Amino acid sequence: MKLDFKVTPDAAGQRLDKFLRKRMENMPLSHLYKMVRTKKVRVNGARAEIAQLLESGDEITVHVLSQAAAPLPPKPASAVGQDFKVIYEDEHILACDKPTGLAIHPGSGITGETLVDQARAYFERQGLQQADGEFKPSPAHRLDRETSGVVIVAKTRQAMVRLTEMFTAGEPDKTYLALAKGRFQKDKGSIDLRLPEHQQTKNSKVQRGVNMQEARTNWRRLAGGPEATLLELQIETGRTHQIRRHLEAIGHPIVGDGKYGDFPFNRTAARQWGLKRMFLHSTRLAIAHPLTRKRLVFNSALPEELLQSLPRAGIQWTTPPPE
Repeated sequence: MKLDFKVTPDAAGQRLDKFLRKRMENMPLSHLYKMVRTKKVRVNGARAEIAQLLESGDEITVHVLSQAAAPLPPKPASAVGQDFKVIYEDEHILACDKPTGLAIHPGSGITGETLVDQARAYFERQGLQQADGEFKPSPAHRLDRETSGVVIVAKTRQAMVRLTEMFTAGEPDKTYLALAKGRFQKDKGSIDLRLPEHQQTKNSKVQRGVNMQEARTNWRRLAGGPEATLLELQIETGRTHQIRRHLEAIGHPIVGDGKYGDFPFNRTAARQWGLKRMFLHSTRLAIAHPLTRKRLVFNSALPEELLQSLPRAGIQWTTPPPE
């Protein structure tokens, strides 16, 4: 099977892998890289390099390895679900309340619809016409698949550029709620602990060693029970799985965390407290609007399944009114 693409002026300057990932979202990244390595991808008839920069008018030919690896045709917008709730929307951004289990982007091991799919279908059903050429509405930051709460989607290129700068600089004020194993003696504190770069390649580790990144998490004790503590957390840096890795590092992993948690304790919490998911929720995000600079505050209430587990864990806590 052969696929042909032509690079528009709006797409010029992108790396080849980024260009192809946008157009072949359902293809595993490993298949895409393998096709480039095995000369199944050509740019203007010549062998392609995964990181080469594309120019306007370039013609790209992709010989798909097998029918099974071919990208699936996109679903019509009417057939795509909407698991998220809309918190706020204007012409540039959408703030949504993401449920647990909904991945932000397609990727390895991700099956089914993602927030990207659902948001774009939501806009299409509204008749949103994109005037930005290559740009498609996309989430401006990440939230783990298992984590619920506030996510901002950029609807325009202008918004995405500015939001990317803001999140990279750590400007947004992000607040999370988490249930951590064990009891905390202090009312508040900080975890200032460097973390290994999550996406560092094996070659990079060999060449320059493990890259340790600055990471700081501030926590405040909201309520405690015999075996767990409800925390409010704010992160000053945005490392992958930062809260989860920091709490695990100090011996208080998040209850229900299937990667960094205490697995026997998680089974007990599921059996006795009815907690079937990771107890981590993005409850508040305050940010300046990317275009108008007006201060916006988005709130997401603690999901009912998490709220119901607290009294079963011996924790008495009342949801505060939104700001």
